[in-house]
Amino acid sequence: MKIPFHPKLLDCLPDYTQAQLGKDVAAGITVGVLALPLAMAFAIASGASPTAGIWTAIVAGLITSALGGSRVQIGGPTGAFIPIVYGIVAMYGFGNLLIATMLAGVFLLAMGIFRLGQLIRFIPVSVVIGFTNGIAVVIFMAQLKDFLGLQIAELPPEFFAKIKVLAANIQSVHLPTLALSVASLIFLLFYNRLAQTRTLGFLRRAPGPLAVLVLATAATALFELPVETIGSRFGGIPQELPAFALPSLSLETLGKLISPAITIALLGAIESLLSARVADTTIEDRHDPNQELMAQGLANIAAPLFGGFAATGAIARTATNIRSGGRTPIAGIVHALVLLTMVLVLAPLASHIPLAALSAIVVVVAINMGEWHEFKKLRRFSNNYRAILLSTFFVTVVFDLTIAVELGMVLACLFFIYRMSELTRIERLPLKEHEQEPAFLYPDGSLRITAWRLYGSLFFGAVNKLEILLDPHAGHPEVVILDMQSLIQLDTTGLEGLENLLGKLKKRGCTLLVCGLNSQPGSLLYRSGFIDHLGDENVCTTLTDALARAEYLLPPLQEDEV
Repeated sequence: MKIPFHPKLLDCLPDYTQAQLGKDVAAGITVGVLALPLAMAFAIASGASPTAGIWTAIVAGLITSALGGSRVQIGGPTGAFIPIVYGIVAMYGFGNLLIATMLAGVFLLAMGIFRLGQLIRFIPVSVVIGFTNGIAVVIFMAQLKDFLGLQIAELPPEFFAKIKVLAANIQSVHLPTLALSVASLIFLLFYNRLAQTRTLGFLRRAPGPLAVLVLATAATALFELPVETIGSRFGGIPQELPAFALPSLSLETLGKLISPAITIALLGAIESLLSARVADTTIEDRHDPNQELMAQGLANIAAPLFGGFAATGAIARTATNIRSGGRTPIAGIVHALVLLTMVLVLAPLASHIPLAALSAIVVVVAINMGEWHEFKKLRRFSNNYRAILLSTFFVTVVFDLTIAVELGMVLACLFFIYRMSELTRIERLPLKEHEQEPAFLYPDGSLRITAWRLYGSLFFGAVNKLEILLDPHAGHPEVVILDMQSLIQLDTTGLEGLENLLGKLKKRGCTLLVCGLNSQPGSLLYRSGFIDHLGDENVCTTLTDALARAEYLLPPLQEDEV
């Protein structure tokens, strides 16, 4: 099998101009500055060190841009991964998180190689909205510890246990931390308005997360606030390149990490392709989903080798890249190089960053990532849509993202099957031209010929509707015509139903005729050998032809039947 590996960067280089280089460099610098606080905040919220978040953004961001299938996608750690990564770290440890991430990268790479990128689009929007809003709630709850300054060693990943621990320690709120967190939160929420004023117009030059980090760090130092910082908890950020190392692996551990790895791969695929699709509508381009999955796979394989963890396409940073003028993968490559430069030059200053400010950044991310307006619109949609969205949301918050997506998909499939079965119907066709002809009537006035028309899809969820043709109340015709001109799809279960119908009609001495075959049902009937059993002469083009064939097949009534 030939693997179609063609990064989008190759399509951009032949017509690349100096003017676009200037725009890409400016966009890359802007996104790089924005990515620094987000990478640290997401890593800390995930139970990892800020250094792990930064190197995830650098390595994964570089590979995503250089090898990806989108012109403007920015890769790195994202808020959606926080509850998943936090749970893996709490249950298996950070070392095993690296293995799970690399395993997820293998899954993503395989999905791209086998061209499964289009399948991600089959996930219903109700499932996507449900788990996105659920993840936002989980992220918000996980930040309460650092946001309030609670004296808790570690929050459990389980929902009810987390609620219990938070409630038991709510009296330990640290007022200086709470004050700094609230001030940072308000600043971020109103940042855009503040940047439009004359007094604070200079804020337009810096992203909100970076501005709040600088101001919060300055306030902490100026007023000597007794709050926890990156230095006090993590010992700062090393001003050096990380050591290249393979995580230790055992077969026993690998088996336990398959399920978490599938979760990372599934969410990574969904979020990266959703981000790329949103970007396409903005820049009027079309990404290659399979190439994007291969790049995401390689990024997740490579990041743990440098101490990083799970990464995917970041919607907020991708949108910032587009707004800043980035139009090729060069902008994403510059973003990764900017992050690398800041780590090597400014790492000592990061020790003074207060965790309260980083917590406020993550809270704002959680608020913005949730599509809360969709809850208000639920009354406009069907009960099926509501059930899928709310079930996915509830299970994501209370239990697990993987279970939530699986439940949402199962519900969506069941509701779809039910809906399709409702749309599939079999109706008896009136044969007015034969109703007055004695040769076509039994003594009791019933017809010796009946005609039925199939509508919709004859599949496993609707095959039972064929039973009406064998109902004693439908009479005992000698010829049954099945008009399939309105049948658009037939599956193997539907085929088996037709074979059973044919066998039972033959036992009754009744002939089955079919007409109006469309391409897909007709192809399956011929390939399966059904037509061989039916007889080519009993396959008609139109209903009129089938009626003519039926007239030919009717034997004269015997005297005892007249």
